[in-house]
Amino acid sequence: MTDILIIEDDKDLGQLIADFLGKEGWSVVLADSAEKGLKLLEEEAFKLLLLDVMLPGKDGFEALGEIRKSKNLPVLMMSAKSDDESRILGMEIGADDYVDKSFSMPVLTSKIKALMRRSYDIAGEKQILSAEGITVDVGARKVYKNGELTDLKGKEFELLVYLMQHRGKALRKETIFNDVWGADCFSEQSSLGVYISWLRDKIEDNPREPKLIKTVYKVGYQFGETS
Repeated sequence: MTDILIIEDDKDLGQLIADFLGKEGWSVVLADSAEKGLKLLEEEAFKLLLLDVMLPGKDGFEALGEIRKSKNLPVLMMSAKSDDESRILGMEIGADDYVDKSFSMPVLTSKIKALMRRSYDIAGEKQILSAEGITVDVGARKVYKNGELTDLKGKEFELLVYLMQHRGKALRKETIFNDVWGADCFSEQSSLGVYISWLRDKIEDNPREPKLIKTVYKVGYQFGETS
């Protein structure tokens, strides 16, 4: 398995990033279009995707939408666009994190390490989580509700795993955010509420009256009954 696939149409920048990450000890493959990158993802296994937004042909958002139909590898998006709408769109489609094109190499490396750690340290722990009719195959990154496959993207999956690993405990919002997103993530803590809402829409029988992910007044959230 190769560590990182980079999809970046600026060949000089792509090679610069690839060389730097290679010196950090990762194996890297570089593609200069979404079409080539998608083909590589079908042919090979990668641990992480570094995906540019502005690409010739299919852009990064379109490519990510296709990728999330069948794959759950962590995705870090890169963009010269720094507006919130672009960032939110990427996260809605299934990006795990987002970095502006003005990034320094140490910042990029830090984000990659954080994503690798969160994605694969979690996968290396308990492989099957099951509670309240929800079953998570952590290694395969698949979620089932009452036996039926449920489509969770990026941070939705990591958030559910985290909540289920702490079943029955009232968790503070800042604790959840720091553990799932990491202190170096661009997002604000308020985005946690948005992801909780998206997650409830997918796993609750009635998202307006949640029974799985409960709001704990003046604290944060709790999955399931108190243990």
